[in-house]
Amino acid sequence: MRQAVTQEELEEAAGMFAALADPARLKILLRLGPGEMSVSDLTDALGEKLTTVSARLKVLYGARLVGRMRRGKQVFYHLADDHVMALVASAVDHACEDH
Repeated sequence: MRQAVTQEELEEAAGMFAALADPARLKILLRLGPGEMSVSDLTDALGEKLTTVSARLKVLYGARLVGRMRRGKQVFYHLADDHVMALVASAVDHACEDH
């Protein structure tokens, strides 16, 4: 990690952690770990309403944790990069450690 981090970079990192601070959004990221999924596939896999999943994806996209691509009428989401799964995996591993 770099020694000099700007205030803007710290604020962006805090925004990412805020987006990660919801179990339902973490669940979406874990679903996207193996590869991209359409919004309708995520909705089916999670058993939730389209509007609910879309709202959660909007937060994740705004925090640059997921990317999206439109193909025809469907929108497909994927993890933004390998750092995202590393963050999620580290958090889950840390939560599962014996205290």
